[in-house]
Amino acid sequence: MKRMGSALWGRFSGSGAFLPLAAVLAGLAAGLTAALYRLALEWASSFLGGALAFAAASPLHTLAWFLCLVLLAALVAKLLKWQPLISGSGIPQVEGEVQGLFRPQWFKVLAAKFAGGFLCLLGGLSLGREGPSIQLGAMAGRGVSRLLRRPAAGGEERLLLSCGAGAGLAAAFHAPAAGVLFCLEEVHRSFSPKLALPLLAATVSADFLACQFFGLAPVFSFPVEAQLSLPQYGLAAGLGVLMGVLGAFYNLVTMKAVRLLQDSRRLPRFLRLLAAFLAAGVLGLVCPALLGSGHELAEQAAAGEFLAETALLLLAGKFLFSTLSFGSGAPGGIFFPLLVMGALAGFLYGSAAVNLLGLDPALVNLFILLAMAANFAAIVRAPLTGAVLLFEMSGSLPCLLPLLAVSLVAYATAALLRSQPIYDSLLLRLRQSQPGGAR
Repeated sequence: MKRMGSALWGRFSGSGAFLPLAAVLAGLAAGLTAALYRLALEWASSFLGGALAFAAASPLHTLAWFLCLVLLAALVAKLLKWQPLISGSGIPQVEGEVQGLFRPQWFKVLAAKFAGGFLCLLGGLSLGREGPSIQLGAMAGRGVSRLLRRPAAGGEERLLLSCGAGAGLAAAFHAPAAGVLFCLEEVHRSFSPKLALPLLAATVSADFLACQFFGLAPVFSFPVEAQLSLPQYGLAAGLGVLMGVLGAFYNLVTMKAVRLLQDSRRLPRFLRLLAAFLAAGVLGLVCPALLGSGHELAEQAAAGEFLAETALLLLAGKFLFSTLSFGSGAPGGIFFPLLVMGALAGFLYGSAAVNLLGLDPALVNLFILLAMAANFAAIVRAPLTGAVLLFEMSGSLPCLLPLLAVSLVAYATAALLRSQPIYDSLLLRLRQSQPGGAR
């Protein structure tokens, strides 16, 4: 009977039906992990609001909260020492694993990344959930591969790891198509039906599961009612050029901050993390809007709640604090903060266009959406993913054409400025610092 079972399993695992079904299983595992992570971060954000109210009540309460931030920095430093591959967003690590550069113990990375990302958002660092969700999903995909007894160094395990990564993005942003495109455009940089079909099965499964937790509403709920006329596409091109320049500047400053903070022998891991957590403590008292991923900032900009001067100050503050948070090596992503910075830049550009040219004020929300996609395309250099991601996050089908156009212009502008894609630069740095990977 045992031999018969082994023979049947061997025939099934070698059939054409195996990989799509295995991808569905990887998608469900990754989707559940990403959904639980998202729920944990929502609780952390709620707790942070209460903690800031507590800290503002009296100087003694403020001191107690800062002591808590010191403890959080120490805990995150311990997690990074235990599993160094959880540092940052996790996307370069996943790309390295797909290339066979690293082969970590998936359950340890999953546990450490989940805990580290939660603690960082609990302290208010300006980091996003998408990069960790991708790495968590990839580790869940690897776990499914081991459960199904796939060869550790085989192509099927890497495929299931990719399926988990795409599923993690799908569950984090309610964006299954963007999850597929991200893996094709950024992680593998190639297209084949053998790769695309399992990815689609995984991301759809993950998104379906995540919808059971969060519903069907898009991530960004602000309306985009006005559309560009054909002559106004020149304004979209101008926005693409602007975001291409800003994206190149962001990559330059972020990589300099990473090298400055993480290469200094005088600045141990704990101290650079402590600097980020203490900065979060100060900002929590004077400008709490800059804490966390910044989702509310994008929606407030779309609601017209800011003056131009306020939006400009928030953009500068978000840029500086995000650079410090990410440069410290804390576990957390840059997707959401860079989208929020794009939203603020788009608000400023759109407001200027409306005031100077007498355009329909409803176009401001469209420029916000376009700037988010353009910023993503310029920084990550994945224009198709950026356009489709913002289309899915907003649920606005008529915006797809201008999203594609502005993403391509931003991509070309950053390329002309010879800006290296952020994840390529981070992966190169990772290879240099950990040539043997973590086993």
